[in-house]
Amino acid sequence: MKSKGKYIPVILLALLLFMAWRQQWWKGPRPVTPPYTKTGHSPRSTVNDPAVLNRHARLEYTVHARCRMECRHITEAEVSEILADGRINTEKSNPRDQPCPTFALEGYSEEGQHLRIVFAPCDGTTRVVTCIDLDKEWSCNCN
Repeated sequence: MKSKGKYIPVILLALLLFMAWRQQWWKGPRPVTPPYTKTGHSPRSTVNDPAVLNRHARLEYTVHARCRMECRHITEAEVSEILADGRINTEKSNPRDQPCPTFALEGYSEEGQHLRIVFAPCDGTTRVVTCIDLDKEWSCNCN
């Protein structure tokens, strides 16, 4: 009878090790999967999701963006350059903007302007929301 009792601690230890291995307790808590929007994109991961921001999209320009481009001497070619090659500034982007997420892309144009262009992909096109020269203050009368 005593011989059966001496294996209980070994069996319990083996059971605990098996449970720890199955749950992977030593790796810490598992990350919580963020909720998904109607489009299937996670709001937290949208900023860097290439499916949301098409770098070769057809562009539509808002009246405000056209005004800013004119007074800051930014061409459509420069806007396309930044869309294709710019770096997403997550601090200035808002993937939860409604009705469309906004992405602030930054970079240098071939002419050397340090630009931030805000894009809003929506309904199959990408709108240019505004254009900013990060190195020079321009006087503009845009609304």
